Amino acid sequence: MTVKIGSKIVSYKVLQQGATPEPVAGEREAVPASNVVHMHEAFQRPERLVGSTYKVKTPMSEHALYITVNDVILNEGTEHELRRPFEVFINSKNMEHFQWVVALTRLISAVFRKGGDATFLVEELKAVFDPRGGYFKKGGVFMPSIVAEIGYAIEDHMKHIGLIESKLDDHQRKFIEEKRREIMGETGNPDSAGAEPTEGEDSPFPPGASLCYKCNTRAVVLLDGCMTCLNCADSKCG
Repeated sequence: MTVKIGSKIVSYKVLQQGATPEPVAGEREAVPASNVVHMHEAFQRPERLVGSTYKVKTPMSEHALYITVNDVILNEGTEHELRRPFEVFINSKNMEHFQWVVALTRLISAVFRKGGDATFLVEELKAVFDPRGGYFKKGGVFMPSIVAEIGYAIEDHMKHIGLIESKLDDHQRKFIEEKRREIMGETGNPDSAGAEPTEGEDSPFPPGASLCYKCNTRAVVLLDGCMTCLNCADSKCG
């Protein structure tokens, strides 16, 4: 078998027959494909998990919810290293929702441990609506229910660990931010002066912006003759 060497040889070492080459310093240890660990229902919980806790304060209760998502690191120290959600815990001083909160965390944790793509849980949770009506958070984001806000917290965590990628690239994000500043008057063009303030405190979007039905944020304004969301870039003009 002929092997073509495309770069200059700077050093060499003669190996005895059957000897295993020593790993190069700084390189990760190669793992055979057959030994790569994947998430599955028989996977045993390790002694140490890495997690993050998210505080959720809703007007539906005087006490906040604390959502903790613990992750397992698969194939640690190799090129196949992955960080995946493993379990969820939700704590609060408010015991009113204790039963369904415990049931929800156990079901979500079971889906995580089953393996496969668990990102669909985010959309399912965000689509739950409270029959009594939702509420607006600070920043003008509409939450249809407490369950939906739990879904947003899990989505935020999945984006943090790279399981869900942002739909906006750097160019789109920069363009939207420039337009937002222009409309807000930060560049000397206060197009929305005198408009009614939006619901929710400390909104980063122009007063009078309407609700975006894609990202549930009061950020839709008339931009270049087309209604455009300054949060997710959704536009009626494509």
